[in-house]
Amino acid sequence: MGEPRILYITGWLRSGSTMLGNVLGELPGVLHAGELHYLWQNGILKAGTNSTCGCGADVTSCGLWSQVITSSEGEARLMTLQQRALLRTRHTRDRIAESTGRVPTAPGVAEAVGRTADVYRTLAAHGGERLVVDGSKFPAEAAALLGRADLDVRVLHMVRDPRATAFSYARAKDYIDPMSPARSSGYWTGFNLASELSGHAAPDRYLRVRHEDLCRDPRGTLARVLRFAGLDDDPPADADGNVTLSVNHTVTGNPDRLSAGPARIRADERWRTGLPPRARAAATAPALPLLGRYGYPILT
Repeated sequence: MGEPRILYITGWLRSGSTMLGNVLGELPGVLHAGELHYLWQNGILKAGTNSTCGCGADVTSCGLWSQVITSSEGEARLMTLQQRALLRTRHTRDRIAESTGRVPTAPGVAEAVGRTADVYRTLAAHGGERLVVDGSKFPAEAAALLGRADLDVRVLHMVRDPRATAFSYARAKDYIDPMSPARSSGYWTGFNLASELSGHAAPDRYLRVRHEDLCRDPRGTLARVLRFAGLDDDPPADADGNVTLSVNHTVTGNPDRLSAGPARIRADERWRTGLPPRARAAATAPALPLLGRYGYPILT
């Protein structure tokens, strides 16, 4: 077996990464791991928002993850400390500089990312032999992973209209708390800028896809993502976006990951009538620097 092939999804939350990952996971040899960044905090230490695998079992007792997890609680605590100190969005420029060889790698980065790489290798031997999909969405982590010679990492940057994500965050969703429109769009701008920067570490291994394009043309967009990931499979959804989802083994992510069966890739347009004018303005203002770049109008 050669280098594990990883599709690392980055961008802001509520952009469709869970659905995309689960759809890709329907292909043979493709494993969607969910937000793997949280394996140590949520899965091992049970100190985060949710410790349930996508299959419904506790992560540590899941049939897959019980074979994958080798870290002790002490190692998991160290990993979470290193993630907070080295792999936050604010660290993206530093990790890019290291991955491109402009500066030496900071202490702890290789150890933390190496621990993630070990998990990727194990997952590649347990169902992800063709591709492991990681929807963690930490641009600094993506940049650091791109610098590793023992992994074949491709970064997929997913974008969604900030008004749509603000509307989605206006309501609590199972184990995810609500967020104000201004705060959501502030994060939207910061995470998307950092995600763009992460692509600078390896421009030929970076692709940006809009959630709206995935919903408008599911098969065409899925085909584009698959080719980028190095796969030539037929997209596992029909022209209308219909797909049957199997039980998955995702670590954290949108609560929708816990559902299996018939599903459809489609746009949720409720924000166009459900987001009040003041909230719409609060969601638009912080995102102004990037709206035009991503093809979103200022006035909706």
